[in-house]
Amino acid sequence: MIRVGVNGYGTIGKRVADAVAAQSDMELVGVTKTSPNYGAEAAIRRGYDLYAAIDDRVNEFESAGLGVTGSLADLLEVVDVVVDCCPSGIGERNRPIYEAHDVPAIYQGGEDAEVADASFNARGSYEAARGADSLRVVSCNTTGLSRILAPLDETYGVEKARVTLVRRGGDPSETDRGPINDVVPDPATVPSHHGPDVNTILPDVDVDTAALKAPVTAMHTHSVNVTLEAEPNAAAVRDLLGDESRVFLIPEGVGIDGAGALKDYAGDIGRPRGDVWENCVWEESISVEGRDLYLFQNVHQEADVVPENVDAIRALLTDTPRAESVARTNESLEMGLDSLFSDGGDARSPLTADD
Repeated sequence: MIRVGVNGYGTIGKRVADAVAAQSDMELVGVTKTSPNYGAEAAIRRGYDLYAAIDDRVNEFESAGLGVTGSLADLLEVVDVVVDCCPSGIGERNRPIYEAHDVPAIYQGGEDAEVADASFNARGSYEAARGADSLRVVSCNTTGLSRILAPLDETYGVEKARVTLVRRGGDPSETDRGPINDVVPDPATVPSHHGPDVNTILPDVDVDTAALKAPVTAMHTHSVNVTLEAEPNAAAVRDLLGDESRVFLIPEGVGIDGAGALKDYAGDIGRPRGDVWENCVWEESISVEGRDLYLFQNVHQEADVVPENVDAIRALLTDTPRAESVARTNESLEMGLDSLFSDGGDARSPLTADD
Protein backbone atom coordinates (compact mmCIF):
# COMPACT_ATOMS: atom_id res chain seq x y z
CA MET A 1 0.00 0.00 0.00
CA ILE A 2 1.48 3.34 -1.08
CA ARG A 3 1.06 6.01 1.59
CA VAL A 4 0.33 9.35 -0.09
CA GLY A 5 0.22 12.89 1.23
CA VAL A 6 -1.25 15.80 -0.73
CA ASN A 7 0.29 19.17 0.01
CA GLY A 8 -2.25 21.80 -1.04
CA TYR A 9 -5.95 21.01 -0.92
CA GLY A 10 -7.12 23.43 -3.59
CA THR A 11 -8.51 23.12 -7.12
CA ILE A 12 -6.17 20.30 -8.14
CA GLY A 13 -5.28 18.98 -4.70
CA LYS A 14 -8.81 18.13 -3.65
CA ARG A 15 -9.36 16.23 -6.89
CA VAL A 16 -6.06 14.37 -6.59
CA ALA A 17 -6.91 13.49 -2.99
CA ASP A 18 -10.24 11.98 -4.05
CA ALA A 19 -8.57 10.05 -6.87
CA VAL A 20 -5.86 8.66 -4.57
CA ALA A 21 -8.47 7.66 -2.01
CA ALA A 22 -10.24 5.66 -4.74
CA GLN A 23 -7.16 3.49 -5.48
CA SER A 24 -6.98 0.01 -3.99
CA ASP A 25 -3.17 0.15 -3.82
CA MET A 26 -2.92 3.60 -2.21
CA GLU A 27 -3.74 5.16 1.13
CA LEU A 28 -4.42 8.87 1.42
CA VAL A 29 -2.66 9.66 4.69
CA GLY A 30 -3.60 13.34 4.78
CA VAL A 31 -3.89 16.69 3.06
CA THR A 32 -2.66 20.17 3.95
CA LYS A 33 -4.09 23.68 3.96
CA THR A 34 -2.34 26.95 4.66
CA SER A 35 -5.31 28.49 6.48
CA PRO A 36 -8.55 27.32 8.16
CA ASN A 37 -11.01 28.19 5.39
CA TYR A 38 -13.93 26.41 3.73
CA GLY A 39 -11.55 24.10 1.89
CA ALA A 40 -10.12 22.87 5.18
CA GLU A 41 -13.62 22.23 6.46
CA ALA A 42 -14.46 20.31 3.27
CA ALA A 43 -11.41 18.07 3.74
CA ILE A 44 -12.46 17.20 7.27
CA ARG A 45 -16.03 16.54 6.17
CA ARG A 46 -14.71 14.08 3.57
CA GLY A 47 -12.92 12.23 6.35
CA TYR A 48 -9.39 13.25 5.38
CA ASP A 49 -6.78 13.91 8.06
CA LEU A 50 -5.89 17.60 7.87
CA TYR A 51 -2.41 19.01 8.40
CA ALA A 52 -1.27 22.63 8.59
CA ALA A 53 0.92 23.41 5.58
CA ILE A 54 2.83 26.01 7.62
CA ASP A 55 4.17 24.73 10.93
CA ASP A 56 3.39 27.77 13.06
CA ARG A 57 -0.25 27.94 11.95
CA VAL A 58 -1.45 24.83 13.78
CA ASN A 59 -2.98 27.00 16.50
CA GLU A 60 -4.96 28.99 13.90
CA PHE A 61 -6.74 25.82 12.84
CA GLU A 62 -7.40 24.81 16.44
CA SER A 63 -8.75 28.27 17.28
CA ALA A 64 -11.11 28.07 14.30
CA GLY A 65 -12.49 24.78 15.55
CA LEU A 66 -10.77 22.69 12.89
CA GLY A 67 -8.63 20.04 14.50
CA VAL A 68 -5.44 19.13 12.66
CA THR A 69 -3.37 15.99 12.91
CA GLY A 70 -0.14 17.96 12.74
CA SER A 71 1.97 20.06 10.40
CA LEU A 72 3.44 19.37 6.97
CA ALA A 73 6.61 18.12 8.65
CA ASP A 74 4.56 15.55 10.55
CA LEU A 75 2.82 14.43 7.36
CA LEU A 76 6.13 13.96 5.57
CA GLU A 77 7.29 11.62 8.32
CA VAL A 78 4.52 9.09 7.59
CA VAL A 79 4.17 9.04 3.78
CA ASP A 80 5.95 7.28 0.93
CA VAL A 81 5.34 10.12 -1.54
CA VAL A 82 4.01 13.67 -1.48
CA VAL A 83 1.96 15.19 -4.29
CA ASP A 84 2.58 18.93 -4.32
CA CYS A 85 -0.56 20.73 -5.48
CA CYS A 86 0.40 24.18 -4.26
CA PRO A 87 0.09 27.34 -6.39
CA SER A 88 2.68 27.87 -9.12
CA GLY A 89 6.14 28.58 -7.76
CA ILE A 90 5.45 27.24 -4.27
CA GLY A 91 6.43 23.72 -5.27
CA GLU A 92 9.97 24.83 -6.02
CA ARG A 93 10.16 26.45 -2.59
CA ASN A 94 8.88 23.22 -1.03
CA ARG A 95 11.43 21.00 -2.75
CA PRO A 96 14.17 21.41 -0.09
CA ILE A 97 11.62 20.44 2.58
CA TYR A 98 10.74 17.22 0.79
CA GLU A 99 14.39 16.44 0.18
CA ALA A 100 15.22 17.02 3.85
CA HIS A 101 12.61 14.40 4.76
CA ASP A 102 13.83 12.08 1.96
CA VAL A 103 10.32 11.90 0.50
CA PRO A 104 9.85 11.52 -3.28
CA ALA A 105 7.70 14.31 -4.71
CA ILE A 106 5.32 14.85 -7.58
CA TYR A 107 4.86 18.44 -8.75
CA GLN A 108 2.33 20.12 -11.04
CA GLY A 109 2.71 21.78 -14.41
CA GLY A 110 2.74 25.29 -12.99
CA GLU A 111 6.31 24.64 -11.91
CA ASP A 112 9.30 24.93 -14.24
CA ALA A 113 10.42 21.62 -15.69
CA GLU A 114 13.69 21.84 -13.75
CA VAL A 115 11.85 21.35 -10.45
CA ALA A 116 11.82 17.56 -10.99
CA ASP A 117 13.94 14.80 -12.47
CA ALA A 118 11.48 14.29 -15.33
CA SER A 119 8.21 15.61 -16.73
CA PHE A 120 5.35 13.12 -16.80
CA ASN A 121 2.37 12.22 -18.92
CA ALA A 122 0.98 8.69 -18.77
CA ARG A 123 0.43 8.51 -22.55
CA GLY A 124 3.70 10.04 -23.64
CA SER A 125 6.43 9.53 -21.04
CA TYR A 126 5.48 6.90 -18.46
CA GLU A 127 8.75 5.01 -18.75
CA ALA A 128 10.78 8.22 -18.28
CA ALA A 129 9.83 8.05 -14.59
CA ARG A 130 11.89 4.92 -14.00
CA GLY A 131 14.70 5.70 -11.58
CA ALA A 132 13.50 9.25 -10.90
CA ASP A 133 13.20 10.69 -7.40
CA SER A 134 10.69 13.33 -8.45
CA LEU A 135 8.25 13.96 -11.29
CA ARG A 136 6.39 16.94 -12.68
CA VAL A 137 2.95 16.20 -14.08
CA VAL A 138 2.71 18.61 -17.00
CA SER A 139 0.00 21.25 -17.26
CA CYS A 140 -3.59 20.71 -18.34
CA ASN A 141 -2.87 22.03 -21.83
CA THR A 142 0.29 19.97 -22.25
CA THR A 143 -1.52 16.90 -20.94
CA GLY A 144 -4.28 17.40 -23.50
CA LEU A 145 -1.85 17.90 -26.39
CA SER A 146 0.36 14.96 -25.40
CA ARG A 147 -2.62 12.62 -25.34
CA ILE A 148 -3.40 13.19 -29.01
CA LEU A 149 0.05 13.92 -30.44
CA ALA A 150 1.57 10.71 -29.03
CA PRO A 151 -0.73 8.30 -30.91
CA LEU A 152 -0.58 10.44 -34.05
CA ASP A 153 3.21 10.41 -33.98
CA GLU A 154 3.36 6.67 -33.31
CA THR A 155 0.94 5.86 -36.15
CA TYR A 156 1.68 8.41 -38.85
CA GLY A 157 4.65 10.46 -37.71
CA VAL A 158 4.30 14.17 -36.95
CA GLU A 159 6.12 16.48 -39.32
CA LYS A 160 4.76 19.66 -37.73
CA ALA A 161 2.04 20.49 -35.22
CA ARG A 162 0.51 23.95 -34.94
CA VAL A 163 -1.91 24.68 -32.11
CA THR A 164 -3.86 27.78 -31.13
CA LEU A 165 -5.05 27.65 -27.54
CA VAL A 166 -7.98 29.71 -26.28
CA ARG A 167 -7.42 29.56 -22.54
CA ARG A 168 -9.87 30.18 -19.75
CA GLY A 169 -9.26 33.40 -17.85
CA GLY A 170 -9.49 31.67 -14.47
CA ASP A 171 -11.07 28.78 -12.64
CA PRO A 172 -14.64 29.29 -11.42
CA SER A 173 -13.51 30.19 -7.88
CA GLU A 174 -10.72 32.56 -8.97
CA THR A 175 -12.41 35.94 -8.68
CA ASP A 176 -9.11 37.79 -9.09
CA ARG A 177 -8.30 36.43 -12.56
CA GLY A 178 -9.17 37.88 -15.96
CA PRO A 179 -9.74 39.32 -18.45
CA ILE A 180 -13.30 40.40 -17.71
CA ASN A 181 -14.41 41.65 -21.13
CA ASP A 182 -11.63 41.01 -23.61
CA VAL A 183 -9.65 38.38 -25.48
CA VAL A 184 -5.92 38.92 -25.18
CA PRO A 185 -2.82 37.19 -26.53
CA ASP A 186 -1.24 35.39 -23.59
CA PRO A 187 1.61 35.68 -24.26
CA ALA A 188 1.81 38.08 -27.18
CA THR A 189 4.99 36.33 -28.31
CA VAL A 190 4.88 33.25 -30.50
CA PRO A 191 5.44 30.44 -29.76
CA SER A 192 3.86 30.29 -26.33
CA HIS A 193 5.42 28.15 -23.62
CA HIS A 194 3.08 25.24 -24.33
CA GLY A 195 5.05 23.90 -27.30
CA PRO A 196 8.35 23.64 -25.40
CA ASP A 197 6.43 22.03 -22.55
CA VAL A 198 5.06 19.36 -24.91
CA ASN A 199 8.68 18.67 -25.88
CA THR A 200 9.46 17.71 -22.28
CA ILE A 201 7.11 14.77 -22.96
CA LEU A 202 7.56 14.25 -26.72
CA PRO A 203 11.02 15.64 -27.50
CA ASP A 204 10.99 14.61 -31.16
CA VAL A 205 7.66 16.26 -32.07
CA ASP A 206 7.96 19.62 -33.85
CA VAL A 207 5.18 21.73 -32.33
CA ASP A 208 4.44 25.46 -32.28
CA THR A 209 1.75 26.99 -30.10
CA ALA A 210 0.03 30.35 -29.80
CA ALA A 211 -2.29 31.23 -26.92
CA LEU A 212 -5.08 33.65 -26.13
CA LYS A 213 -6.90 34.22 -22.86
CA ALA A 214 -10.68 34.65 -22.85
CA PRO A 215 -13.25 35.69 -20.18
CA VAL A 216 -14.49 32.16 -19.50
CA THR A 217 -13.93 29.71 -16.64
CA ALA A 218 -15.07 26.29 -17.83
CA MET A 219 -12.40 24.88 -20.17
CA HIS A 220 -9.59 25.50 -22.63
CA THR A 221 -10.20 25.09 -26.38
CA HIS A 222 -7.50 23.95 -28.80
CA SER A 223 -7.52 24.45 -32.56
CA VAL A 224 -5.11 21.79 -33.81
CA ASN A 225 -3.42 21.44 -37.19
CA VAL A 226 -0.94 18.60 -37.63
CA THR A 227 1.05 17.89 -40.77
CA LEU A 228 1.64 14.16 -40.72
CA GLU A 229 4.43 12.23 -42.41
CA ALA A 230 2.00 9.66 -43.79
CA GLU A 231 -1.32 10.53 -45.36
CA PRO A 232 -4.30 9.23 -43.37
CA ASN A 233 -7.99 9.65 -43.90
CA ALA A 234 -10.39 11.25 -41.44
CA ALA A 235 -12.12 7.98 -40.60
CA ALA A 236 -8.83 6.33 -39.67
CA VAL A 237 -7.90 9.24 -37.40
CA ARG A 238 -11.30 9.10 -35.75
CA ASP A 239 -10.81 5.39 -35.09
CA LEU A 240 -7.30 5.98 -33.76
CA LEU A 241 -8.34 8.68 -31.29
CA GLY A 242 -11.52 6.82 -30.42
CA ASP A 243 -9.39 3.92 -29.19
CA GLU A 244 -7.56 6.19 -26.74
CA SER A 245 -9.05 5.63 -23.28
CA ARG A 246 -8.59 9.25 -22.24
CA VAL A 247 -10.07 10.81 -25.38
CA PHE A 248 -13.82 11.38 -25.73
CA LEU A 249 -14.99 11.77 -29.30
CA ILE A 250 -18.05 14.01 -29.11
CA PRO A 251 -20.55 12.51 -31.57
CA GLU A 252 -22.11 14.70 -34.20
CA GLY A 253 -25.73 15.40 -33.37
CA VAL A 254 -25.40 14.90 -29.62
CA GLY A 255 -26.01 18.60 -29.03
CA ILE A 256 -22.74 19.34 -27.23
CA ASP A 257 -21.60 22.59 -28.80
CA GLY A 258 -19.12 23.90 -26.24
CA ALA A 259 -17.69 23.79 -22.75
CA GLY A 260 -20.97 24.64 -21.06
CA ALA A 261 -22.74 21.66 -22.55
CA LEU A 262 -19.77 19.40 -21.85
CA LYS A 263 -19.81 20.33 -18.16
CA ASP A 264 -23.58 19.95 -18.06
CA TYR A 265 -23.29 16.50 -19.64
CA ALA A 266 -20.58 15.44 -17.18
CA GLY A 267 -22.71 16.54 -14.24
CA ASP A 268 -25.82 14.81 -15.57
CA ILE A 269 -24.05 11.46 -15.93
CA GLY A 270 -22.78 11.69 -12.37
CA ARG A 271 -19.23 12.98 -12.65
CA PRO A 272 -18.07 14.49 -9.32
CA ARG A 273 -17.95 18.30 -9.58
CA GLY A 274 -18.88 17.90 -13.26
CA ASP A 275 -15.27 16.93 -13.94
CA VAL A 276 -14.13 15.87 -17.40
CA TRP A 277 -10.87 13.94 -17.13
CA GLU A 278 -10.72 13.13 -20.84
CA ASN A 279 -9.79 15.21 -23.89
CA CYS A 280 -13.02 16.14 -25.64
CA VAL A 281 -12.58 16.08 -29.43
CA TRP A 282 -15.46 17.06 -31.70
CA GLU A 283 -15.74 14.11 -34.04
CA GLU A 284 -17.09 16.22 -36.88
CA SER A 285 -14.09 18.59 -36.60
CA ILE A 286 -11.64 15.85 -37.57
CA SER A 287 -10.79 16.51 -41.20
CA VAL A 288 -7.85 15.70 -43.46
CA GLU A 289 -6.51 17.51 -46.50
CA GLY A 290 -3.55 15.68 -47.92
CA ARG A 291 -1.22 15.18 -44.96
CA ASP A 292 -2.81 17.99 -42.92
CA LEU A 293 -5.09 17.00 -40.06
CA TYR A 294 -7.42 19.49 -38.37
CA LEU A 295 -9.51 19.15 -35.22
CA PHE A 296 -10.97 21.03 -32.25
CA GLN A 297 -10.71 19.78 -28.69
CA ASN A 298 -11.55 21.00 -25.19
CA VAL A 299 -9.65 20.16 -22.02
CA HIS A 300 -11.00 20.68 -18.51
CA GLN A 301 -8.21 22.54 -16.73
CA GLU A 302 -9.41 21.52 -13.26
CA ALA A 303 -9.51 17.82 -13.98
CA ASP A 304 -7.51 16.33 -16.87
CA VAL A 305 -4.25 16.09 -14.90
CA VAL A 306 -5.87 14.20 -12.02
CA PRO A 307 -5.53 10.65 -13.44
CA GLU A 308 -2.01 11.54 -14.54
CA ASN A 309 -1.05 12.22 -10.92
CA VAL A 310 -2.29 8.79 -9.90
CA ASP A 311 -0.26 7.12 -12.66
CA ALA A 312 2.75 9.23 -11.73
CA ILE A 313 2.66 7.80 -8.21
CA ARG A 314 2.82 4.24 -9.54
CA ALA A 315 5.48 5.11 -12.11
CA LEU A 316 7.64 6.73 -9.43
CA LEU A 317 7.32 4.08 -6.72
CA THR A 318 6.48 0.76 -8.39
CA ASP A 319 7.30 -1.35 -11.43
CA THR A 320 3.68 -1.36 -12.59
CA PRO A 321 3.56 -1.28 -16.41
CA ARG A 322 1.96 1.75 -18.06
CA ALA A 323 -1.01 -0.11 -19.51
CA GLU A 324 -1.84 -1.71 -16.17
CA SER A 325 -1.61 1.55 -14.25
CA VAL A 326 -3.74 3.44 -16.75
CA ALA A 327 -6.36 0.69 -16.74
CA ARG A 328 -6.50 0.63 -12.93
CA THR A 329 -6.78 4.39 -12.70
CA ASN A 330 -9.46 4.53 -15.38
CA GLU A 331 -11.49 1.79 -13.72
CA SER A 332 -11.29 3.30 -10.23
CA LEU A 333 -12.40 6.73 -11.50
CA GLU A 334 -14.94 5.27 -13.94
CA MET A 335 -13.21 7.08 -16.79
CA GLY A 336 -14.17 6.71 -20.40
CA LEU A 337 -17.01 8.88 -21.61
CA ASP A 338 -18.96 6.90 -24.17
CA SER A 339 -22.12 8.54 -25.42
CA LEU A 340 -24.94 6.30 -26.58
CA PHE A 341 -24.88 8.43 -29.73
CA SER A 342 -21.38 7.15 -30.49
CA ASP A 343 -22.73 3.86 -31.78
CA GLY A 344 -25.81 5.35 -33.35
CA GLY A 345 -27.90 3.80 -30.61
CA ASP A 346 -31.02 5.05 -28.93
CA ALA A 347 -30.04 7.60 -26.29
CA ARG A 348 -33.14 6.84 -24.26
CA SER A 349 -33.21 4.10 -21.65
CA PRO A 350 -35.69 1.36 -22.56
CA LEU A 351 -38.91 1.46 -20.58
CA THR A 352 -41.01 -1.54 -19.70
CA ALA A 353 -44.48 -1.30 -21.17
CA ASP A 354 -47.21 -0.71 -18.63
CA ASP A 355 -49.73 -3.40 -19.41
